[in-house]
Amino acid sequence: MPASPSALSFRRVALIGRHATPAITEPLSRLAAFVAGRGHAVTIDAETARSAPIPGYPTAPREKLAAAADVAIVIGGDGTMLAVARQLAPFEVPLIGINQGRLGFLTDIPLANMEEMLGPILDGRYAEERRTLLEATLHRDGKADESALALNEVVINRGTSGGMIDSAVDIDGRFVYALRSDGLIVATPTGSTAYSLSAQGPIVDPQVPALLLVPVAPHALSNRPIAVGDTATITVTLLRGSDAWAHCDAQAHFQLQEGDRVTIRCARYSARLLHPEGHDHFAMLRQKLHWSETPERLRP
Repeated sequence: MPASPSALSFRRVALIGRHATPAITEPLSRLAAFVAGRGHAVTIDAETARSAPIPGYPTAPREKLAAAADVAIVIGGDGTMLAVARQLAPFEVPLIGINQGRLGFLTDIPLANMEEMLGPILDGRYAEERRTLLEATLHRDGKADESALALNEVVINRGTSGGMIDSAVDIDGRFVYALRSDGLIVATPTGSTAYSLSAQGPIVDPQVPALLLVPVAPHALSNRPIAVGDTATITVTLLRGSDAWAHCDAQAHFQLQEGDRVTIRCARYSARLLHPEGHDHFAMLRQKLHWSETPERLRP
C-alpha cells in the first residue's frame, strides 16, 4: 500500500534526466512508476520529456520546476547534477542523484537498485549535505558584465591559440602572485575530485570551509596549489593572453580580454544533496578511486 499523501516526507517529486539522451527513457519511466506508485505527485522536467517522453505525467520547464517540487531526483552523470544544482539551489530544493554516468561523485545511487535505495530517502531517512557554490563575475571596463554559478570550479585558461596566459591573483584585495600558465582552477571541496584533481590539487572533505587555487601547467614550478578560507574573494586579472576564457563547471563560458577581472566568491546559497542513510564520503572515494585495490586488480 502506498503511503498517504499527508505522511509523505516529499509529497511533490520532480524527475530530471540527462539532456538529449533517449536511452534515459526506460529508467526514467521505471523511476516515475515507482515514485508515483508510492503516492507522490510526479512532475517531469520539460527538457527531459522532449527527448524521453513518458505519457501520463505533467511536465514543467526547469525555471518553474522548483515551485512544483519538494525534492528533485536526477538521473544522469555528475554533469547533469552540476547543471541542476546551479539552477535549483536558490530555491532550496534538495537533490537525489542516480548514476547513469561514469564515476558519479555526485550521483551516488546505482541505477540497478535505485528503488531499494530511494524508498527510505523518500520516507525521510537520509543523510543531507550542503555543498558550496561559487559565483563568478566578469568585470570589464570597470563594470560587472556577466555572472554565473559553479558547483565544481571556475577555470581561467588559454583557448585554442596554444600560448600560455599571464594573470595576476589577488585574495581579499591583497596581491598574491603573478602566474604564467595554461590556466588557474578555483575549486570548491566538491570540485576537488574533478578537474582540480587532474591538475594535482588535493582532495578536500566537503565539510571543510575552503576554496582551492590550483595552477594548470605553471611555467614556474614554485607555483603550487593553495587552500584559502571560503569567505575569501578571489580576483584573477588577465594581464596577457589573446585567447583566454573563464569557464564555470565547463558549462557557462566568458571570453576574456586583456585587462578583464574575474571575481570569485561563495554564492549566497548552497546545493542540498540527499544521500542514503549511513553515507560515508570516504567510503565513496575509496570505491570510486579504487583506493582499496592493489594495482594488479585495477580495471580501466
